[in-house]
Parts: sequence; C-alpha cells; structure tokens
Amino acid sequence: MVRDFGGRARFVVENYGDSELARRFGVTFYPAIFVDDILVATPRDFYNPDDRATGRYIPFKTAASHDRFRDDLSRMITLILAGRKDAARSVAAPAAVEAVSRLPEASLTDLEGRSLARADLAGRAVLVELWATWCPPCRGSLAWLGGLKKRYGDRVAVVAIAVQSEESAVRKVVGELGLPLTWAMGTPELVRAYGDVTSVPTLLLFDREGRAAGSFYGAPPTLHSEAEARLATLLE
Repeated sequence: MVRDFGGRARFVVENYGDSELARRFGVTFYPAIFVDDILVATPRDFYNPDDRATGRYIPFKTAASHDRFRDDLSRMITLILAGRKDAARSVAAPAAVEAVSRLPEASLTDLEGRSLARADLAGRAVLVELWATWCPPCRGSLAWLGGLKKRYGDRVAVVAIAVQSEESAVRKVVGELGLPLTWAMGTPELVRAYGDVTSVPTLLLFDREGRAAGSFYGAPPTLHSEAEARLATLLE
C-alpha cells in the first residue's frame, strides 16, 4: 500500500518495547499502528482476548477486514500528505474508546472512600483521564489537568483513574502531585465501562449532559491545545 504513494510515504517497523512512539502513548500491547504521530489502530482493533468481536478489523483473516484496514490507512496518509493533519487526528478512532458515547453509569470509589456516580457529575463538563504510575507522560498530563481544574473550578470535574498500577504506588504519586482531582483505582469492571483501554494516557471528554465530546490518546504535542479548545466550546 505504501508503494501506492510513490515514495511520499514509508513503512517503519519498531520493536515492541523499543519504540519512542509507544512510550509516548503508553502503548503496552501490540500491534499498534501510527501514521506519523497519530495513533490510528490498537490491538483491540485486530483481536479481542475476551472473544468479543468489537474491533473495526475483526475478524482480521477476512478479505473485507483487510480492505477496511487498507482504506482507513490510505485515508489517513492522504490527509497528512495534503497538510491536513488536524483533520487526520480528528478521524483517528482506535476501537478502545469508539463505543463510549455517554459518561458510563458505573460508580466509583475514590481513594478517600467516597462514592461518585454519574448523577453527581450532572451539569459539569467531565474529563476522565486513564493513567498509570509507570507512564512518564501521564504525570505531565495530570499536572495539566490539575491546572484546568484550578482554572474552571466547579464548572468541570476531572476524574483520574489509575490502571495497571498498585494502589500504594498510586497513592505515592497522588501525594507527590498534590492536585485537586478525583482519584480512583481502575478495577477491571470500571475500566471496561470506559472501553478496552490499550494505551495511557487516554483522555475522555463529556459534555454537561454526559454525552461524549472527545477522546485523546497518548500525549502528542497538540493534546493540550486541542483538548482545551474542545472544553471551551462545552463551557460557552
């Protein structure tokens, strides 16, 4: 497929565990497909260990799935070559979060033992950050979210859910950062409510009615500007 672009695109393979892009996006499974620095497909797009065929390219053995994957990649490359990287980023939709259309009903218990349900967040824009203690970019994203919370106060709620992390390590990071966020441990049931998360940080944005308003994967250079612009429209 790359040959179809006459030398304007190239295919690069990076070893699992050895990729700077994977580290930046917190990708811990494979395969993960990037076009430039845009994450366009995660392992859940190609297979599901729970045998729930929810990925865009499942079953990948079929010709139809191959064609869909090829068409999606071709569209992404075409947009980027045309200088429309923002448009490419906006249509990139890994299967991990694609099905989340509303703020989940699932309640959570924060690190202080307080229960938080969807009804408690009504009337506010909600940012849900899925992060991990072993993810270096996550700390920068959390600090930035703490700044947003301080700026907007009760108009927004920021919920930070730790995944694949020990509670003792989470509490240590929370103490070090000292940010005004709602902190919670990501139980398997809770994380599934937000989709099959295969990379961290993953940021989900919901409007004041609880409708999905944006999803952001990893920590690309444009994360802050794009997410803040989206949030500003929700608060107008």
